Amino acid sequence: MDLRLPKYYQVKKAIAEKIENGDFSANEQIPSERELMDSYKVSRITIRKAIDELVTEGYLYKIQGKGTYVKTDEGSSNLFAILSCTEDVMRLGMKPSKKLVVSDVVKAGLKKAKALEIDSEDSLYMVGRIMYADQEPLNYTVTFLPVKLFPDLPKHELAEESLYEMLQVEYGVKITKARRTMEAILAKDEIAEYLELKEGSPIILFRCITYGIANGKEIPIENFKCYYRTDKFKFYIDQVR
Repeated sequence: MDLRLPKYYQVKKAIAEKIENGDFSANEQIPSERELMDSYKVSRITIRKAIDELVTEGYLYKIQGKGTYVKTDEGSSNLFAILSCTEDVMRLGMKPSKKLVVSDVVKAGLKKAKALEIDSEDSLYMVGRIMYADQEPLNYTVTFLPVKLFPDLPKHELAEESLYEMLQVEYGVKITKARRTMEAILAKDEIAEYLELKEGSPIILFRCITYGIANGKEIPIENFKCYYRTDKFKFYIDQVR
């Protein structure tokens, strides 16, 4: 170990090299803090700083109460694909489940009315759900849908059903495209609680307007915000020249 470099950096580099060389396999739990302290002859503070940076850099992820694991590229999603969260989780070979935490009717207001091309006094269903993959929280999504397009939506099992499947099967809407933005933010308040993260953990926020064919024409049908954990999930873009 190079004594000119900070101890935490040397430990971080050593663990990263083991991951790159395949000494630690994807989704394998790495040694405990005590074991790493003994191996590298450093303090717990040094180990924790090294691990935290490896989590931030995408090498590792933590499961609360269980330990720290090697992150894999297998759990990734195409940014250009229009999939429901349920479809995304099933495609990754995991069991999806949901928890409904918000179900309300609100006025559209100017901003959402503009996005959905409706009047600001129109009513919207507001649906907030936590998506789980193999019982681990993956994302929290708040969705706004025009009441006039989807009457009686609350009568459906929103804690169980795939929203996109419901819109297509029950309301005859054909989803066509989506305009999505993304940004890196820090988890705070109820978002950190829903995702079972420490406040200040990095997450990805998606904002999206989804379009579909309803009543014979293509219109905006949904406006949502989705907060994704980044420790266990990656996104990719396929590019073709």
